[in-house]
Amino acid sequence: MPEHTGFLTYLLAQLPGLRENARNIGKTFIGHHTVDYRGTEPIFMSLLIMVLFVLLASEVRGQYRRLNESVVPEDKLTLRTFFEAFFGYFYGMARDVMGPENAKRYFPLIGGSAAFIFFSNASALIPGVNPPTSNLNVTIGCAVVVFILFNYYGLKENGWGYIAHLAGPKWYLAPLIFPIEVISTCVRPVTLSIRLMLNIGVDHLVASIFLGLIALFVPVPLMFLAIIVIVVQTLVFCLLSCIYIGLATEKADHHH
Repeated sequence: MPEHTGFLTYLLAQLPGLRENARNIGKTFIGHHTVDYRGTEPIFMSLLIMVLFVLLASEVRGQYRRLNESVVPEDKLTLRTFFEAFFGYFYGMARDVMGPENAKRYFPLIGGSAAFIFFSNASALIPGVNPPTSNLNVTIGCAVVVFILFNYYGLKENGWGYIAHLAGPKWYLAPLIFPIEVISTCVRPVTLSIRLMLNIGVDHLVASIFLGLIALFVPVPLMFLAIIVIVVQTLVFCLLSCIYIGLATEKADHHH
């Protein structure tokens, strides 16, 4: 995506030590470009999102510790009711896709992915903020975590049967099916990361252009469109992650 300047870019530019030492980080995973201080912006923004989420989660957890507040349901939208509805929805989705037992076991991954991606996407609604999910290095990092874990879960649940399942039902079809299954499995993190990055990056770029041209009223419909994109892309990433985990952990006897 084309680079455009946000307020965090200006803040990082005021740190001369960072500007000099950013290149010591090495090269980017995608493109192998030398990292400058602008390249550290997605890292700092991701850390800021995680710190913000931890603070909000700590506040909600504190409310649950106060029994009087946690037992009585609230009749308006608060931080606690938002978290309940947010994670309740994604837990319900994971339960429908993977089953109740697997949903409880693997929901930390799904819930953590949903929270990070949603809040990262939502930061695009703040003028002057570049969402970390518009950077391919961040999105591919999220996708690689899902890729490693669903393969790990599959091996843990089914052992070598997980690998044998990739070879197909008949041994004489293995030379044909196994390479296709391996390629399709390895492509999953690529499609997850590129889909998320392009949708969020393009949406944010278009909104920034219109906001720069006409600051009043005209960008409002685009912001409603951006909200839809934010929610949909979070749903798509987590739904596909649930499907991948469900397929990997499905018992071998379920296929017959």
